[in-house]
Amino acid sequence: MYAIIATGGKQYKVAEGDVLAVEKLDVQPGDKVELPVLLLSDGKSTAVGSAPLQDKTVTAEVLEQFKGEKVRVFKFKKRKRYQRDKGHRQQLTKIKIASINA
Repeated sequence: MYAIIATGGKQYKVAEGDVLAVEKLDVQPGDKVELPVLLLSDGKSTAVGSAPLQDKTVTAEVLEQFKGEKVRVFKFKKRKRYQRDKGHRQQLTKIKIASINA
């Protein structure tokens, strides 16, 4: 059984026991979080839409808060001796899918 969930403006395909990094959630490590389901499939049938998935959720456990890899932004103008180097590290949350409540 798998589900498509939405969090942080992105969609993820998850199954029970999966560990994934999502955009930062405002929760503490060890907390449980409920995520909305967009699609639910058990291999034989697939449920999509708000009516069949109204009471369906995915429960995940927060493992840690961390920063992702550094993304370098470098720009320059040739022959003008202008260059700018800037870095950014996105804040992420690592979660483990505990159960798919179907």
